[in-house]
Amino acid sequence: MDHRAAWKQYMRELCLSNDSSDEEDNLVLATLTVWHANVEASRRGPWGESIPGHRRIHRNRMEGHNRLYNDYFAESSVYPDYIFHHRFRMKHDLYYKIVKEVEDHDLWFQQRRNAAGELGLPSLQKVTTAFRMLAYDAPADSLDECLRLGESTIIESMRRFVRAIVEVFGDEYLRAPNEEDIALLLDMNQRRGFPGMLGSIDCMHWKWKNCPTAWSGSFRGHVNAPNIILEAV
Repeated sequence: MDHRAAWKQYMRELCLSNDSSDEEDNLVLATLTVWHANVEASRRGPWGESIPGHRRIHRNRMEGHNRLYNDYFAESSVYPDYIFHHRFRMKHDLYYKIVKEVEDHDLWFQQRRNAAGELGLPSLQKVTTAFRMLAYDAPADSLDECLRLGESTIIESMRRFVRAIVEVFGDEYLRAPNEEDIALLLDMNQRRGFPGMLGSIDCMHWKWKNCPTAWSGSFRGHVNAPNIILEAV
């Protein structure tokens, strides 16, 4: 019988029985309380967590956030604006707008305290992990060293971030073009010298003469030489 079931069974019998004295009842209850606490402790992992075998790594998350903020978002940041634009594929204003909209849409991105009173992750840290994965096609566990987040937290950030983007910006930016959009695109392409063109996607293989030897296998396709695919839109 499970120890919880045994505990409930004893309490049920104790309530129905009037034969035992108060001293005996108190002694038995005290013994069962200690026994129950020991059983619960034995079910936990060796580090004291509730999940057997689960180890909590203290990553010093706030240090990762402070480093991220000082590198890119502080008034006197370490990296200038053009590096931010290159690494995040956008300007600061657009980045802050997306962070604010996602934070307002999903409470998970807001910084709050957990049941133990510990301060959670800031929204800037969570959203940045999703941006890094999208911009560089990086695996989740590769961002742990610089952003101080676990793999499961990074994957959850990505999942919630993508869902929030679709729900917040989908009606405006992820819709099919209407008549006004089509007229604007046609006019823009005509001024560029392509009348009647709504959009065009083309690509070509460009031979990479000075490709590093270590990368040659990754940049080799049906052409028997290292090459780069250039896309024109």
